[in-house]
Amino acid sequence: MKDFPVPTREQVAPAAQGVFDNLQKGLGFIPNIFATIAHSPNALTNYLAFQQGQAKGAFSAEEREAVFLAVSQVNGCVYCQAAHTAIAKMNGFSEEETLQLRAGTHADPKLSVLTQLAASITTNRGRADEQLVEAFFNLGYSEGAFIDLISLVTDISFANYVHNATQVPVDFPAAPKLEAQPA
Repeated sequence: MKDFPVPTREQVAPAAQGVFDNLQKGLGFIPNIFATIAHSPNALTNYLAFQQGQAKGAFSAEEREAVFLAVSQVNGCVYCQAAHTAIAKMNGFSEEETLQLRAGTHADPKLSVLTQLAASITTNRGRADEQLVEAFFNLGYSEGAFIDLISLVTDISFANYVHNATQVPVDFPAAPKLEAQPA
């Protein structure tokens, strides 16, 4: 496999350098996944704008992290599992809950259905399990929330694919392994 370098601020196009400065200011560092995406300043700018738009959707920060963990589990992305485990903990989840979210077994029925549906959308390439779709709507979610959920799946899948294709180093503490779930 090609060795995919993680560029520094000085190695990216001027259009991406300002984005790096904003990330450094906001996060205190430039995550390797964003630096890698910056090989294409267009992709980085568009991806970050897309991500920021998600905060205006139907889901809370906690619900978004739940979706990101579930989808990253399905896509086998250790980078995003690590990053979103750390972010989920900052949003009040325990480490055990992050494992439950990745497995779709959280005690909160809304989070359980949300993560199971996100995983189903991912696994089945958009053709979600009809019972999970029905359970989602029975919990009071709207059609707009369903579209927002698909948008979140798309958001995190992009980062999952970038990492899975490039294998850049993970710069977050490793997420705990998820033991195989009984069928």
